Amino acid sequence: MGKRIQIDPITRLEGHGKIDIFLDDEGEVADCFFIVPELRGFETFCVGRPVEEMPRITSRICGVCSEAHHLASAKACDAVYGVDIPPTAKKLRELLYSAFYTGDHATHFYILSGPDFVMGPDADPAVRNILGMIDKLGLDAGKTVIGARAAAHEIVKILGGKTIHMVSSIPGGVTKGVSAEERERIEECAAQLLEFGKFTLKILDDVVLGNQAYLDLILSDTYSHRFHSMGTVDENGHVNFYDGQIRVVDCTGQQVVQYHADNYLEHVAEHVEPWSYLKFPFLKARGWQGFTAGNASGVYRTSPLARLNASGGMATPLAQAEYERFYETLTTDSSGNTPVHQTLATHWARVVELIYAAERTMELAKDDEILSDEFRVVPTETPHEGVGSVEAPRGTLTHHYVTDERGILRQVNLIVGTTNNHAAICMSIKKAAKGLIKKGVEITEGLLNKIEMAFRAYDPCFACATHNLPGGMPMTVRLRDANGRVLTEKSRL
Repeated sequence: MGKRIQIDPITRLEGHGKIDIFLDDEGEVADCFFIVPELRGFETFCVGRPVEEMPRITSRICGVCSEAHHLASAKACDAVYGVDIPPTAKKLRELLYSAFYTGDHATHFYILSGPDFVMGPDADPAVRNILGMIDKLGLDAGKTVIGARAAAHEIVKILGGKTIHMVSSIPGGVTKGVSAEERERIEECAAQLLEFGKFTLKILDDVVLGNQAYLDLILSDTYSHRFHSMGTVDENGHVNFYDGQIRVVDCTGQQVVQYHADNYLEHVAEHVEPWSYLKFPFLKARGWQGFTAGNASGVYRTSPLARLNASGGMATPLAQAEYERFYETLTTDSSGNTPVHQTLATHWARVVELIYAAERTMELAKDDEILSDEFRVVPTETPHEGVGSVEAPRGTLTHHYVTDERGILRQVNLIVGTTNNHAAICMSIKKAAKGLIKKGVEITEGLLNKIEMAFRAYDPCFACATHNLPGGMPMTVRLRDANGRVLTEKSRL
């Protein structure tokens, strides 16, 4: 083996990770490993607690997507108690979630991924960030982004009780309704989010799609993989973040399976590798065929791109128009029946979803049913077992709880979006490394950043994804000087 290249730590993501690239004697990539060294034990330490505490506990898994865990957990609790929540409660939960989605997608587009396109993937890291973007796009653009995120957070606070780690959803519904005055403020914020969606679309058109070099990068084989696609769809086959059935299509757009979240164990299993704390989910219908792509593989994606591929369209007009343009541009098929397999196109798909989330926020804000006082049903059934699922921004999120007759948790299983995407992320990174690192090519910071772009498209959250607690935590601690040289190293196996 010739040489090892490390990207440690990887940047602009939620959580921690590193990439080890091994070169052969000719300077070509022999192998590449995406390693997640962090460990959190939520599945284990939740056992023994009352199940009704879970919507508040699991929202602490991540401060970025706490709303996703809060609502998946609340839906699992509803199922544990066998209760159907009132329509008002469902709409209030979805309203909160739609506002959150707009803000979360904005965070990724402008702060995590945007600098690669606005400033350029080879730009100096000192300016390849949100501050560099504001300097280039103008102060007004920065104010627009900050204002939109503030509006989304305000809706979440009104409905959830807190800006993050909300407390409003409980078994049977929500803890409070919405007053006419609160609804008026929510509408004002929703209007701001809708305008922000249009503003973001213009940024996408002018800066990304208007740059031929970026289009060539997006469409290049280096960032392309043929995976199955997973996402939640409503009764009309449209993308839905809060409720519906989970649909999987293959690399050609043909449906593999569509199922209720309750039945996820019939369709998804998890593979384990010794070099990562993250598991590797795969489709049981295909089986684990290793890190391979194509229709015979069990590997799938669940992300903004995957959700669009798995759906038949969007449920709101502006988002549907952009959905059609997305597929016309990338596949010459506006129906979406031909999947898009370019990983970097996920950023465009994310903007389509941002527009849908903003439109859906306004729809629900204007719905008079959210003012009803019937926002909770008190559970009366003996608790036992339940599954709750939502589409987190990063992919399908499943919470599965088993309790005793008193509602004390005996078993907890969480499969989050990043875990679902883990195999695809590893393969995307490896293919990017192989495509970019060649014999005689200088290994620059910009080149390594282009490899990081392969995982950044998935907007991974490793704080959410590592849960199992094996009893001990292998760890390596390195002490470096100001120049990055390793002074000493200590490991615990």
